[in-house]
Amino acid sequence: MKTVCLIGRPNTGKSSLFNCLIREDRSIIMDEPGITRDRIYGIVKHNGKSFSLVDTGGLELGNDNFREDILVQATFAIDEADLVLFVVDGKTELNTSDFMIRDLLFKAGKDVIVVANKIDNVHREDEVYRFYELGFEKIMSVSAAHKKGIRNLLDEITADLAEEETTQEDMCKFCLIGRPNVGKSSLVNALLNEERAIVSEVAGTTRDATDTVFTYYGKEYTMIDTAGIRKRGKIYENIERYSYLRSMKAIERSDVCVLVLSAQEGIIEQDKHIAGMALAQGKALVIVVNKWDTVSDSNKAISEWKELIKYEFQFASFVKVAFLSAQTKKRVGTLMPLILEAYEHYQTTIKTSLLNDVIHEAVALHEAPSYKGRRLKIYFVTQEDSRPPKFVFSVNDKGLVHFSYKRYLENKIRENFDLTGTPIIIQFKNKNEN
Repeated sequence: MKTVCLIGRPNTGKSSLFNCLIREDRSIIMDEPGITRDRIYGIVKHNGKSFSLVDTGGLELGNDNFREDILVQATFAIDEADLVLFVVDGKTELNTSDFMIRDLLFKAGKDVIVVANKIDNVHREDEVYRFYELGFEKIMSVSAAHKKGIRNLLDEITADLAEEETTQEDMCKFCLIGRPNVGKSSLVNALLNEERAIVSEVAGTTRDATDTVFTYYGKEYTMIDTAGIRKRGKIYENIERYSYLRSMKAIERSDVCVLVLSAQEGIIEQDKHIAGMALAQGKALVIVVNKWDTVSDSNKAISEWKELIKYEFQFASFVKVAFLSAQTKKRVGTLMPLILEAYEHYQTTIKTSLLNDVIHEAVALHEAPSYKGRRLKIYFVTQEDSRPPKFVFSVNDKGLVHFSYKRYLENKIRENFDLTGTPIIIQFKNKNEN
């Protein structure tokens, strides 16, 4: 999948452009508490084509240099990108930061489109020609705030992409994701040696990923292993917390994501970010606590870890956990059943009549709260899609939906139908709305 990153100094409207692009015929981005609070990535779909979009912090000068942490993030994003959108403020003059960013991009040798943002008036479009001073061939004007020029920009970004196949493969694909050194590669080897036969090894379509097709009880599955981060010089010394940028492409191609944690290191914020990334792309999820051989009192440790995961991954309470050691292969056999269970629920289709019975009963037990004398009414519910399951509620006014009531309805669906391991999407539409 093509990767596009946004680069620019602060206050050019870069984040507004990012939000505008991911919402333009976008794929699933779940707006749930605790999921990807640092929204620096997204999958954009446009005219049957898709690409990964990465946002970065604004690059600004300080003590004659960019802020080091932002520069590290931006440099890594540029290195991963196939195309860079260099966002400039169309209403102001170029400054020193803009030219230093230009030099950074020249050094990287990437394809670049200069995006002059905040051009919300046709009389200002002629002003974009002054940005040719930066030395790049492609200049495009947009107004992220008013959504002007966005479709033209998307057309340009996706011009060299082929339309995606709409048919779904029957073979389950799962990927192993996580920070470096949590034992992902060891787990791959352990899975393949657990009385399995390797059918073939196929080069993945994502950088630093390998697709391995193997058999499990007579059926074929594809496992996608993502490589760790290569440190290239001083700029990458602290790059581990940005490792999810490499995992993003593998996640997009998977049905189930297996988040690998280390029993030795515990849970850190980055683990939650990686899990959030998988759920934000609508993928089923299984959590693995690896290196279980390093735990002294395993029975006590399992109880403690379950409580810890319940607390740290509150946004993924529907996910099951495997405790194993890839090194000793102890309990490795518990993982594939959890992956297959999550995959089965990921594809679940619920009968409309049963679904409506559950929702009508839920409403009878607990009506939606009233707002300014008006109350939400649910007329009908249908499952519009699977992979993951998507439920559409026909209502009198979707503006009356409170997030707490949406969560209540989701809990009722999960209580009545086994959807372990998969996120679900709930959407509200006004009656007769297309």
